[in-house]
Amino acid sequence: MSDLKKHIVSGFDRDLEGIQAQIMKMGGLVEAAIRDGARSLETRDEELAQQVRTGDTAIDQLEELINEEAARVIALRAPTASDLRVVLSVLRMSANLERMGDLAKNMAKRTGVLVQLQPIEGSAASLRRVAREVELMLKDALDAYIQRDAELARDVIERDRDVDQMYNTVFREFLTFMLEDPRNITACMHLHFIAKNLERMGDHVTSIAEQVVFLVTGAYPDEDRPKADMTSTDTRYSPQSAEED
Repeated sequence: MSDLKKHIVSGFDRDLEGIQAQIMKMGGLVEAAIRDGARSLETRDEELAQQVRTGDTAIDQLEELINEEAARVIALRAPTASDLRVVLSVLRMSANLERMGDLAKNMAKRTGVLVQLQPIEGSAASLRRVAREVELMLKDALDAYIQRDAELARDVIERDRDVDQMYNTVFREFLTFMLEDPRNITACMHLHFIAKNLERMGDHVTSIAEQVVFLVTGAYPDEDRPKADMTSTDTRYSPQSAEED
């Protein structure tokens, strides 16, 4: 290999390392947003909820930086097929992380309303468990990316079914509270928005894990993504209205 080619290769490697470091930083901020969002709800901590909301700006800025750096790498380095796959995967992962940051911010917005309402027994603990599972899934998905571990990524994809099942459970709990006492309707509606946001986060983590499989193998997983959200079959309350703001 000529000195020029060696220089180009080493420069591209440095660029990729820089972008990947930004992705991991972004992922860490999203993990913290999920964790703090759930904690602020459980402890009814409006100040912590506000920190989650304002912290979303840093996540958005990182996505912009990653997009700019990735575009620069493509323009200047003209990466080959395998290297281009890395850059494209990073772009898709950053988009999923940015959306998760938005969902965490929306969770925190609901906390500001819920602290003014009568607590729904057990609701915060139930949502904390869902949030914890999503946070662990994200951690493993990011680890799978760094380690180029397709099997770990596939395990994350499978675990999205657990998040869906947990969401189904809390959905029915909130529905029961609303049916038993109409005074619970407002709080339970906000809690359901939070639960739905967490379920959507699980979908975004699954998309990140699919990008890891694509990066390692060159192909997306063949099997259909496992889903266990059965609430859409319950005509008493449509979850479609509980999508994020």
